[in-house]
Amino acid sequence: MSGKYDLIIVGGGISGASLLYATAKFSDIDSIALIEKESETAAINSNHTNNSQTLHFGDIETNYTLEKAEEVKEGAELLAGYLENHDADREMHDKRSKMVLGVGDEEVAQLERRYEAEGFGDLFPKLQPIGREEIAEYEPKVVEGRDPSKDMLALQTPDGYVVDYGATTKSFVEQAREEPNVDIYSGTKVTDITPTLDGYTIATTNGRFDCDAAAVAAGSHSLQIAKELGYGQDKVLLPVAGSFFLADDLLNGKVYTLQMKKLPFAAVHGDADVHDSSITRFGPTAKLVPALERGRLSTVRDFFDVFGLNAAAFLSYANILSDRILLPYVLRNLVYDLPAVGPREFLPHVQKVVPSVELEDIERAKGYGGVRPQIVDTKRKSLDMGEAKIVGDDILFNITPSPGASTCLQNALQDTQTLLEFLDDEYEFDEEAFRAETIDNFPRQA
Repeated sequence: MSGKYDLIIVGGGISGASLLYATAKFSDIDSIALIEKESETAAINSNHTNNSQTLHFGDIETNYTLEKAEEVKEGAELLAGYLENHDADREMHDKRSKMVLGVGDEEVAQLERRYEAEGFGDLFPKLQPIGREEIAEYEPKVVEGRDPSKDMLALQTPDGYVVDYGATTKSFVEQAREEPNVDIYSGTKVTDITPTLDGYTIATTNGRFDCDAAAVAAGSHSLQIAKELGYGQDKVLLPVAGSFFLADDLLNGKVYTLQMKKLPFAAVHGDADVHDSSITRFGPTAKLVPALERGRLSTVRDFFDVFGLNAAAFLSYANILSDRILLPYVLRNLVYDLPAVGPREFLPHVQKVVPSVELEDIERAKGYGGVRPQIVDTKRKSLDMGEAKIVGDDILFNITPSPGASTCLQNALQDTQTLLEFLDDEYEFDEEAFRAETIDNFPRQA
């Protein structure tokens, strides 16, 4: 098998699929191919059991600054608009209430500042502060059994999109597959990418492909491929595996707790499963693992390949993990996976959302959870708090920790414009049509 394309996208998760959708449907690029190593798209982190199924707007994520929320908001609205336009039967998503909960004087004051003084109420007009009685109307179990002497406040919004990112990925691919200039190669692992005079040759387990421009959206493996081509030498990965606990019907929507400062990982939250509202999921935990994919020992070697075993990488890890907030957090999260002790130690996090939950009400979600590729900058010896993108000569690499799935169409829009530059501006992108199919369908009123 072989072929020559204007553009090849490596990786069939939500990032690669959204880029395929954007370039195939809204540009006039002559020929595009998607190469995916698994037998089907969305088989790893985009699978709906391997992520927190949240569409992050920045409204209830209390680790986001106002500036970060402004950036994320449009990306989330692009995807929400796509879902409103293409998923009337709610096979890929559901829409429910969501809130961030504050309990006690300190947390209530923090939410009040966030809403008023920090400007989140202005940025998100649908976001409203609600007290104990209104919270109970939306989420009775959140109030039931809670100390009545403690003040409560929640910032609540109807924009609680719960997303099956795997199904959404497949939808993007099916939309793109309608175009005659698109080929999809699944079960095709990239073994080498070699620069040529006019682009790249991509060697795979199913043959060689040539292209003028390439985009690598292979999750944690994106950095591995970038380094093999001489890019991203000042970056390594801190892979974080997320796990969940399950309970029976407890919540109607999504309930977040306040985020610990300095942590890039999501605060523990509870939400009803996207496909079965009788199942409530709590998490995620955040455990450091020396692997690029969950449960695949073969990717341990890939991790050390990316890590590099050099002084800068070790010093960066030491600097990050010596933090007096992060280190205890990492150690606590190791305990949650222990067979008998784990559920007992995690229970207080669940009770912070639903006070009446007992130990026998929760169980570890077997087979759930993926690996988030948190980026480490070895020059600054610090975590990069957000997504990472490396742009090379006619090739770009996306390494997308949270909220990469939420902002996948925004990233696709930006990457498409970069790719058109790679292709010497021979082609055009119809951004107006792209927005008409996506963000223009996002409901602005509550």
